[in-house]
Amino acid sequence: MFDKILIANRGEIACRVIRTCRRLGIATVAVYSQADADAQHVRLADEAWPIGGPRPAESYLRGDAILEVALKSGAQAIHPGYGFLSENADFADAVEAAGVVFIGPKAASMRKMGSKAGAKELMQAAGVPVVPGYTGEDQSPDVLQREADAIGYPLMIKAAHGGGGKGMRIVRDSGEFAANLESCQREARNAFGRDRVLLERYVERPRHIEIQVFGDSHGHTLHLNERECSAQRRYQKVLEESPSPFLSAQLRDAMGSAAVLAARAIDYVNAGTVEFIVGQDGGFYFMEINTRLQVEHPVTEFVTGLDLVEWQLRVAAGEALPLAQGQIAQQGHAIEVRLYAEDPDAGFLPGSGRLERLRLPAADQHVRIDSGVIEGDTVTIFYDPMIAKLIVHDADRPRALARLRAALAQCDIAGPKANIEFLERLVRHPAVVEGRIDTGYLDRHLDEFIQAGDTASDDTAQDLLLAAATAQLLVQERQSLERAGASTDPSSPWAIADGWRLGHGSRRSLAFLQGERRLELHAQGSNGNYRIEHADRIHSVEGARNEAGDGLSLRIDGRGRRFTLAMDAGPGNSAGDGRIVVHDGGRRLRLQAVPMYRPERSSAVGTGNRLLAPMPGRVVLVKAAPGDEVEAGQELMVIEAMKMELSLKSPRAGTVAEVRAAAGDFVEADTVLVALAS
Repeated sequence: MFDKILIANRGEIACRVIRTCRRLGIATVAVYSQADADAQHVRLADEAWPIGGPRPAESYLRGDAILEVALKSGAQAIHPGYGFLSENADFADAVEAAGVVFIGPKAASMRKMGSKAGAKELMQAAGVPVVPGYTGEDQSPDVLQREADAIGYPLMIKAAHGGGGKGMRIVRDSGEFAANLESCQREARNAFGRDRVLLERYVERPRHIEIQVFGDSHGHTLHLNERECSAQRRYQKVLEESPSPFLSAQLRDAMGSAAVLAARAIDYVNAGTVEFIVGQDGGFYFMEINTRLQVEHPVTEFVTGLDLVEWQLRVAAGEALPLAQGQIAQQGHAIEVRLYAEDPDAGFLPGSGRLERLRLPAADQHVRIDSGVIEGDTVTIFYDPMIAKLIVHDADRPRALARLRAALAQCDIAGPKANIEFLERLVRHPAVVEGRIDTGYLDRHLDEFIQAGDTASDDTAQDLLLAAATAQLLVQERQSLERAGASTDPSSPWAIADGWRLGHGSRRSLAFLQGERRLELHAQGSNGNYRIEHADRIHSVEGARNEAGDGLSLRIDGRGRRFTLAMDAGPGNSAGDGRIVVHDGGRRLRLQAVPMYRPERSSAVGTGNRLLAPMPGRVVLVKAAPGDEVEAGQELMVIEAMKMELSLKSPRAGTVAEVRAAAGDFVEADTVLVALAS
């Protein structure tokens, strides 16, 4: 085993590897960019070295700088994590040439899988089922169009190099092919430096099943069963689970055998994942082999009871696989979701900023948290906006889903917007609960998973709002008593916070913002007993009490209810201007309490004459010039931010007066990119 290793990555995977190494008594070396100087992986490692600027190309993609740190620090091996250089064969070669062990497959195996086209041809020759398509080297648009027409539609265009859902387009008609090809090639060129594509017949409503494989240098290869990741949005995995609710025992065995066959075909050593698409009829087809550890590997660890990072280290050190195929266990059911700094209600726009509040469930035998940040850290614009992976395990799938719902209910994030509510709706959706979701379901039915936004639309939503208002009233009363107690006349009637005034009954008004929507409520009463008016309806609240652990119990119109609360005071530690999150165990409501009579700021971002950058990013394409006549909704510019291309469109029809950014420019949020003539 090694004495010291370097982790050539960041975030949760770097922290994950460091923790396994610590358990095994292996010293760790971290590398970091300027943006990550205070990151958790830097703090956890035994030593950490800077390697360059904040952008990946200036740091985590600099193999020469990383290898130099490995040699200077005395690291015997490099763990690449996933992403960045993890599937870069040239880097693996350089590491081996320097006398350092690369913890992953050999460069030769990577090169065989580095091209989706070459991989498909190799698998077909080895007898692994593949989807009909075109993988040829002739990439001229005319040839690709002709091959696409011959394969038939619907058809998938895929970048031959790379992964992560980048450089993929579905084409349903011959006339749409050329435009989609250009877009796919551009995205592939920006993401992977190469724009070669392959074409495949698109399997309608497929399942996405991947098989974890492992090989050692002693000729042993096995699989660790499957993970299903059919819940996807734009080819990005949203929920992963094992075992798959779709597979029969026979299909599981057949796919496992095919995965081992695929790994052996490229002399695979260390951890890898063979990915398949599976039709509704049970036919399965090879997609690719990810020559690294996967983001969702904790799902496999939970059901097998194994530490896959430890296996990686032992295999890289020359040891044989610890178990044989027949000794691999599969116990219970595990599910993983990813908490992201993103806004599902705004097209999943990635977010960034300081994590003012980060509350996650406590880890135990049923719940695991993999994260590279803690409360107070910053989600930077330069990398993937994942905050944490939440993984649960229980005896069977219904219990695991229940466990996941309970764990999500304990999550609370303030600062950048997060996708918690989206995930809560996802894990309660019938398509997920019944195990029938396919890879395109989320994109086809996204409105079923997005916040409706109408707080008064049903009784549950109304109860959540009433609970938030009640919590606010109780806090106001407590603060008034505290101020009275600190005053020179604590018994003064003016210190009572019941809203009473001479000549009429008590009445207090409350205001909240739910996104951009303002909500107003009016309350009478005190000490946990109120009549609250909202949307022309009056409700009685009785017996309201704050409980230990941020709980609130009360009766609403005679029905007993209990909620959990998260309340953050606003400026001056005032309850009149803070964040409130109310949860009833199945649904949450997120509000911003604001003073009732404060003038509202306009939420408009411009006059309709300007196109603004929605977030910091790099301009990758400019499609407008001064003097151009444009239509409303016409694409004028494309920017790249947090591993995602964003299409920016004209706010109205008009004439372009100015273009204030060029391809390659880095722009800040709210920068004016294009101005239209008035």
